[in-house]
Amino acid sequence: MKPIHSLLTVIFLSLFINYAQAQVDINGDLEKIDNSRKLPVGWTHPSAVVIPAGYSVTLDSVEKQHGKYAVMISQTGNEASYASLGFNIAKRFEGSNIELRGYLKTENAESAGFWLAAGKDYSVSMQGPNGIKGTTAWKEYRIKIPYQEKLVTYVRAGAILAGKGKMWFDNVRLFIDGKPIEQADTSKIPLAKPLADTAFNSSSGINSVNITPQTTKNLAVLAQVWGFVKYHHPEVADGNANMDAELFRVMPAVISAKDASTLSNLLEQWFDKFGAVAACSNCKPYHFKDAKLCPDYGNIFDDGVLTPAFRAKLTNILNTKITKSYYVRLTPNVGNPIFEHEKTYPDKAYPDAGYRLLSLYRYWNMIQYFFPNRHLIGDWDKVLPEFIPKFIANTDAESYALTVIELISRIHDTHGFLPSNKIIDNYVGAYAPPFKASFIENQLVITGYHKDSTVVKNQVKKGDIIKAINGVPVEDLIKKYSPLTSASNQAALMRDMPLDYLLRSQKPVFKFDILSSNELHKVSIDAVKYNYVDFAAINTPAPNSPGYYLLNKDIGYVYPARYSNKTLPAIKKLFANTKGIIVDMRCYPADEMSFSFTEYIKQGKASFVKFTRPSLEKPGYFAFDQSLGIRPPANAYKGKVVVIVNETSQSNAEYTTMAFQSSTNVTVIGSTTAGADGNVSYITLPGDLRTAISGIGILYPDGTESQRVGVKIDKPLKPTIAGVKAGKDELLEEAVKIIEAN
Repeated sequence: MKPIHSLLTVIFLSLFINYAQAQVDINGDLEKIDNSRKLPVGWTHPSAVVIPAGYSVTLDSVEKQHGKYAVMISQTGNEASYASLGFNIAKRFEGSNIELRGYLKTENAESAGFWLAAGKDYSVSMQGPNGIKGTTAWKEYRIKIPYQEKLVTYVRAGAILAGKGKMWFDNVRLFIDGKPIEQADTSKIPLAKPLADTAFNSSSGINSVNITPQTTKNLAVLAQVWGFVKYHHPEVADGNANMDAELFRVMPAVISAKDASTLSNLLEQWFDKFGAVAACSNCKPYHFKDAKLCPDYGNIFDDGVLTPAFRAKLTNILNTKITKSYYVRLTPNVGNPIFEHEKTYPDKAYPDAGYRLLSLYRYWNMIQYFFPNRHLIGDWDKVLPEFIPKFIANTDAESYALTVIELISRIHDTHGFLPSNKIIDNYVGAYAPPFKASFIENQLVITGYHKDSTVVKNQVKKGDIIKAINGVPVEDLIKKYSPLTSASNQAALMRDMPLDYLLRSQKPVFKFDILSSNELHKVSIDAVKYNYVDFAAINTPAPNSPGYYLLNKDIGYVYPARYSNKTLPAIKKLFANTKGIIVDMRCYPADEMSFSFTEYIKQGKASFVKFTRPSLEKPGYFAFDQSLGIRPPANAYKGKVVVIVNETSQSNAEYTTMAFQSSTNVTVIGSTTAGADGNVSYITLPGDLRTAISGIGILYPDGTESQRVGVKIDKPLKPTIAGVKAGKDELLEEAVKIIEAN
């Protein structure tokens, strides 16, 4: 179960790869046609996704807003993914903002919109949280975003349909500071130094490394010094160094260093090239007040690793105050890190050895200095010497991606997922059985059907136990895939294991050993395409059911995945005379409930959360913020509130539950939640591999951790196999009993 965000936003993380270069004439009226492609000249698909199966991108001469043609993007099959068409301008302009204007029409669209990118920034024309939805007439939409002239190397824009339906777009125009882009002046501002330094864009120059104990030690020290400089040196903070290129300049000599003294001297010479930093004459030792987590610099300040002279230089920049960083900034009013200006190298699915080590170094240092839960993951310093040989040993794109996944899994953060891509999809397979299975009572149990097929229902039944898959015992599969599953705790790991690995195959037929009614059977079942069905829809309320209703005259029910704050007045009216409310938090809230709904039910004055946030001034330092509370209203709901949670309760679901728990009338029942709370920060690695972390620390006011632990539970309760067989929702039944009890 991955964190749930806007469908369009997640997709855009993978859209901005390589488009064919276009001239300043964007052909926005779509009238110039490439007859060989039957598409407008200059408009193409992302290099990684041509036209996905199940989609069509065509010219339409009937339905149009302007001129002879519009472009129609439509879902034509059963597979729901996305399709996009866009253009690229590899040119820099004078100006401070860029605006896209275009016309768009939809028919039964799940999510559609225009998108615009200028360098690292992107935006999407949105109506509601998931783009333009449903059926809409032709309408002009506008997107305006900042244009950072010094940092921009391209402009990309286009249109996208995500999920089902159809969309048309036409008459697309771009403006720089209100001037049509065709008339905009070319930029005269020099490109920022990190972007102008392109020496290693195509290759690191390091294709292989002969691993020895000394080489591994050298490379581990380099990783720590490089990361320290990246996040502490004033020249780097000011944006005067391409740290990827600087790494590759020094790495060959580091690999060849014969001893610690030689290594330290060459690293010092490399360090000196960044420029002298004046000694701080009045600096005082930094006092880490209210520290939850203090910086860890690895072993670079230990005796015998670097020379005293070099350590003194590093200490000097450690005492230099910086308030900004070229490679990371903090989200306003929240504080989670935004890692920026990190090149993704999308053309390097299997990077050379230097780039693979860059992947390790970049990720390791981001965790070392900006992960609020570093103290919960064990000895992070030991990960470097362990993974250096693993990254060097990669032989192809698949082994590289799997090593990255294994590395990510070591931070034990359920937010630290690697989104599905072609390499991973090929590894686990495109097929899944037409049913859902979950771990119940430590057994892999069939809990629902994805495809309404009498044949499947005759072969396996709800409550049947899967003992082996394609001849391999389930226990062995768990051991194989656990190191590749990013999860904060065992509950989240076992939640994700079936859909991510166990119930996936490269073959269209599954062979199961099924334990049913105490008898073991071998069953062959035809698979369906993994993306054919909505895996999350099983065992949730019916798709067309409302987000709230009365279970009976005394009990109200709320399903947050279909909740909207707009409906809160109606909820208050409907639940006015009830004895209690059940909030079924076995899902991800569709709207922000932590304050609005808590204010409705709040009794008592207790606060509900405190935060820890990273620091740019002292990377690696996380301090406690003051506890945050919610004032109880005079007319708060007086009945009981029971919140149901389990391993699917993650991130905002956990945060919202913590807010509810500050009210004295709330009881939380269920089982261990996912243990991944805090605003998400995204990380990109070479090969365009993208992952994330929980970017701020979320704790109860008394300091109790929620990360890895999950929310506090008043009454632990889990479903049983017997309950699955009987079709019971045992947790919901228990919630009803609690409210009905005197």
